[in-house]
Amino acid sequence: MTKQNNPETIEAFTRLLDIMDKLREQCPWDRKQTWDSLRTLTIEETYELAGAIVEKDSEGVKEELGDLFLHLVFYSKIGVEQAAFTLKEVLDTINNKLVYRHPHIFSDVKVSSAREVEENWEKLKLSENGGKTVLGGIPAGLPALIKAYRIQDKARGVGFDWKQREQVWEKVREEISELMEVMKEENNPDAIESEFGDILFSLVNAARLYDVNPENALERTNMKFIRRFNYLENETIRKGQNIRDMSLEEMDLIWEDSKKDE
Repeated sequence: MTKQNNPETIEAFTRLLDIMDKLREQCPWDRKQTWDSLRTLTIEETYELAGAIVEKDSEGVKEELGDLFLHLVFYSKIGVEQAAFTLKEVLDTINNKLVYRHPHIFSDVKVSSAREVEENWEKLKLSENGGKTVLGGIPAGLPALIKAYRIQDKARGVGFDWKQREQVWEKVREEISELMEVMKEENNPDAIESEFGDILFSLVNAARLYDVNPENALERTNMKFIRRFNYLENETIRKGQNIRDMSLEEMDLIWEDSKKDE
């Protein structure tokens, strides 16, 4: 396996640090930035990286990783200026955490699977958090789909999970039945929303049990829908028609045609 720790890599990282120092000193825009002002930009860059990953765009991933490296160095630079911490302390923190949470690599702990590694990680994380609850470390601002996955994964880490993954489908059917019953009632939108939430939560659980990341799965379907709908629009224009004037049956014919090259 190729190692990243080589003189050329160290030189490139040092150059980035030097550039950041110069920008912070001489560029009016960079000089006025704070952790707060960078926050939304960092979120945007993270989503751009996620998009490149979904598209399997290696050039895009490379570029977006560079943007995120810049942001990490930027936050660290501001931390140094505020005497809050140094870049060395940032790196020491993650280095020590990785060594501590991988005792099967850096100590004499034995594991037989990736799942055991995850379970050990959660146990060690709880022990170092001074009694923080199992779900206490999940960021409140996570998108709901990702949050549901993390909630269930952390609960699994302490043994709160189905014994056989096939059992989850009974829960999915149960939640769908409950939604059907609630929808028979009139003027009860809160209950309907709640039951929809239960169905989605159970489906996320099913995805997790079958080693499917629901965020990735849904994004693949989003992109597939966009491709097919763009095809529908383009074919409609090519034929000199207006999509708003077409019947659903006419649109369905073109929609089915859009699947041929997939």
